[in-house]
Order: sequence, then C-alpha cells, then structure tokens
Amino acid sequence: MSTTGPTAAETSSGTSLANRYGTQKRRPDGKPGKARKVLAGAALALAVAGAAVFAALSGNPPVSAKDVGFHLSDPLHAAVDFEVTKDPAATAECAVQVLNQQYAIVGWKTVTIGPNAAGEGADGGRITAHRVELRTESEGVSGGVDSCWIVDDGR
Repeated sequence: MSTTGPTAAETSSGTSLANRYGTQKRRPDGKPGKARKVLAGAALALAVAGAAVFAALSGNPPVSAKDVGFHLSDPLHAAVDFEVTKDPAATAECAVQVLNQQYAIVGWKTVTIGPNAAGEGADGGRITAHRVELRTESEGVSGGVDSCWIVDDGR
C-alpha cells in the first residue's frame, strides 16, 4: 500500500509549526531583495567614510616627541634628550619624567618649547632637539617624554 501524501503526524507537526511561528516568506527566485542590497551598500559606504574621517583627524598630530637619550649624572640628577616635532610658530609644553627600576616616577618636570625660526632645527624648523636636567628623588634608570601639548598655536 503506497501513500502519496504526507502522513497525519507530518501534517499536524508542519501545521502546528506554521501556526506557532508563521510561514516562511521567500522570494520566488530565492535571491535577496533590492532593499537589502541598498541597505548593505549604504552601511558599507558609511563605514568607509567614517574610517577616512578618523584617519584624517588622527594622522597628523599638532605636536609629537621622540626620546633620544638619557644620562644619569649622579643618583639625584638626570638629563633627558628628546626631539619635538611641531609648527615652528607654535608653543608647546612637554612633561618629562625619570623612572626607577620599578617603573615609578622619581623625577618630573614640565618644560615649555617656544616658537623657533624656520632655519633652527630640521625640516624647516619643525623638528628641534632639547635636553632637560631633572632632579630625582632616588636613582633613575630611564627617562623620556610622557606627553606634549600645544599651548599657543602662534596664530
């Protein structure tokens, strides 16, 4: 005896699932809709534009510092050598620190880097070299610039 239709159990379970969750809506050709493609393209374009804005804003900071050297003249005095890159007309301040073996700050000084002539330093006056002498609480093992910021952009 052959049956051509679904069994009673299959029909009742299929019907109960459709009643419970609703029938699945499918396009006749099985492809995603045009609205979904447009939304995906718009989201991708927005992500690319956001990445471009982020890169443009963070790509060239107004001031940066590069540690060059550290010299310990005695257990309570140190010298830190560094380079500052900024607009020659701008005034910057840099926080210079000396650390001990446990990475604790044992010396700290904020120095002002004023405007300079275009012929001073390198890269048309954008890069200048500096040495800062610091007193320390105890013997340091390393030193460098913690951060720099612009206080007057010269305009």
